[in-house]
Amino acid sequence: MSDTATSATADLKTAFDAMKDAGARPLRQSAWDAFSREGLPNRRVEAWHYTDLRAALCAVAPLRAAGPATPALARERESCRFVVLDGAFRPDLSDVSALPYGVSVLSLREALACGEAEILAALAGDAEDPTLALNAALMQDGAVLRVSPGCVLERPLEFANFISGGAARSVFTRSLVILGAGARATLLESFTPLERSGSQENHALVMVLGDGAKLDHVATIAPQSEDAVRVVSLLATLGENSALNSFCLVEGGGLLRRQIFATLSGVNADVSFNGASLLRGRDHADTTLVIRHESPGGKSREFFRHIVDESATGVFQGKVSVAPLAQKTDGAMQSKSLLLSDGASMNNKPELEIFADDVVCGHGATCGRLDADQLFYLEARGVPKPRAEALLIEGFANEALERVKDEATRDALAARVAAWLRMREAL
Repeated sequence: MSDTATSATADLKTAFDAMKDAGARPLRQSAWDAFSREGLPNRRVEAWHYTDLRAALCAVAPLRAAGPATPALARERESCRFVVLDGAFRPDLSDVSALPYGVSVLSLREALACGEAEILAALAGDAEDPTLALNAALMQDGAVLRVSPGCVLERPLEFANFISGGAARSVFTRSLVILGAGARATLLESFTPLERSGSQENHALVMVLGDGAKLDHVATIAPQSEDAVRVVSLLATLGENSALNSFCLVEGGGLLRRQIFATLSGVNADVSFNGASLLRGRDHADTTLVIRHESPGGKSREFFRHIVDESATGVFQGKVSVAPLAQKTDGAMQSKSLLLSDGASMNNKPELEIFADDVVCGHGATCGRLDADQLFYLEARGVPKPRAEALLIEGFANEALERVKDEATRDALAARVAAWLRMREAL
């Protein structure tokens, strides 16, 4: 191991020693042991072949302590919002006094102190990844949200993750959403920019959907400084006849790894993961999925669009695994990338692992340039070239946005894409 890797591991051990008694010590110790066996992943780890986290984390910033400040935090749309600021759940900034009927929330710290078996089991998860294990070992705080069985929520719920200014720090947060049987909800998840140089964030969201539960999930990840590092994980477990429709808009910046681990444990579970990435400069954005079909009749869809400009690098890895008992599985995965410059690069690695014989599964991945004929058509009709390119890029991105069911949310995402394109035109 290099000197820098040894130093980073030592910094993490110091952070673990500070957090190991902050509730759920057996869980934290087990997670730390799992992380210690592998350490920070580099390109020799197959799942991290295109993203060298060990090289990026030459030094680990100290854990951020929650400050007493109560900043004015902008709200993009009407929702029932739960704020995690600098790694701490903030009831004073959250809508805890006006919870919808059937919804309960408490901080992760409170949940760990209570030691409730259902919560501890869900937080532990079963995905094998060193950064997930590190997150469990060092988790500072987060929100634990439960929706009662049969509850249908008209108003979206929102997890808003904010990082304030000041010196560079590390933040480790883990939040949990449990939907009871037959419950229906919309969850918005937002991440503000990591503007401070050297900032590091490791965030995990755990979802547990009971039988017949339905969840629409939309996440937005704002840009970050060039040397910031952010790992965002989503773990989902789906019961019988449950459905999860998830979308994420990534606006790049620094090194970002977004990873999804979904287990369709119930019969006829249905999951859809979609997203769009907007990358420029020296951005590095890695989207990695592992979908496990464990019961019959499951359906999974993955649909991603990547727009890569200048010297940016995009990564898409998608693995669908079908267990022997998961007959009648229907799976489809598609990743399309638009490279806007000679220096842009994209790495695609779709993968199927099938142990059942009565399934329909397929995948596809493409990389290409803007269509020269379409550009010529628009320019011939008086559209300036930068605007013509923007129209074609916007149309490409909108193919992914169409997967968002709520019109207001879809329009808000389209506005963010349009703003990114206006900035590109102005450069």
